Amino acid sequence: MSVLVLCDHDRGALAEASLEALTFGRRLANDLGVACSGVLIGEGADNASTSLASYGADSIYLVEHSLLTDYGPSAWGESLVQLVNKVGPTAVLACGTDRGNEVIAHLAASIDAPFVANCLTADTTNPSTWLMTRVQWGGSLLEDSELSTEQVKIFTVVHHGIEAEQSESSNSGQQESFTPELDESVGQTIVADRVVLTQGITLSTSPVVVGGGRGVGSAEAFAPLEELAEELNGVVGCSRAVTNNGWRPHSDQVGQTGTRIAPQIYIANGISGAIQHWVGAMAAKNILAINIDPEANMVAKAGYAVIGDLHQVVPAVLEEIRRRKS
Repeated sequence: MSVLVLCDHDRGALAEASLEALTFGRRLANDLGVACSGVLIGEGADNASTSLASYGADSIYLVEHSLLTDYGPSAWGESLVQLVNKVGPTAVLACGTDRGNEVIAHLAASIDAPFVANCLTADTTNPSTWLMTRVQWGGSLLEDSELSTEQVKIFTVVHHGIEAEQSESSNSGQQESFTPELDESVGQTIVADRVVLTQGITLSTSPVVVGGGRGVGSAEAFAPLEELAEELNGVVGCSRAVTNNGWRPHSDQVGQTGTRIAPQIYIANGISGAIQHWVGAMAAKNILAINIDPEANMVAKAGYAVIGDLHQVVPAVLEEIRRRKS
């Protein structure tokens, strides 16, 4: 028996989210006393496999087929179904990204098994009924659930809910090829072309995010925040109020209906901290709030706060950073 962890990759570039799932899967496998196996599907899988052993993969399944030229939910899902039928694992999981939830949901539907999304913990004391804690309502609610089935346990791990950590033990990461039998029809939903919209660090990957809310005042007033982000090698984010006012594009929005971030530090300027925004920012390692309102929700939740006018504070911070650099 084993725990299978679906690892997402983009043409050979492994997604960081997959290492979160593999860390969870390794710990789960240790609790169950079974092996932990990574699963990589499609072209580039071999290149993506290089770091899986160090994060706990005892073995790695490379799923290959002429139709698997890029990501496709139907093709990936059916490939995973056939692999599960062959291996007979105790559990199958992935990170709860859009791709992870989509493919794992396909697996569950195809084999008529229950599926629990966005889990934080899994108590496996009872072999037939696992106690799961899962994230609901974008992070504002933790739900205790029971996954009761004699079949394979199927779930996803909430993104940014666990730190990816390398295994302390030595894992072999032995590779095994698997070729599914795929009908041409599953190729109708495979990615056929791509357009590059962003390069380099992005809002979701940047170690530093400088956020701005309604308190910034205008689109033009974001200029000092842009300068601060540049000095700190970060990017600028914003609240929903800012995008609603047309000051910044939706791609810059942090929140439940925007991007969820997990930087080393989030500098929130003039942001009240409504629950929808907090859902997107709460995974930040450190939060510095700059606000004139000491009772603002973001100030209350932040680890550090400056109570003052951001239009005076940010230029002062910029001046000090530049002075120290020089």
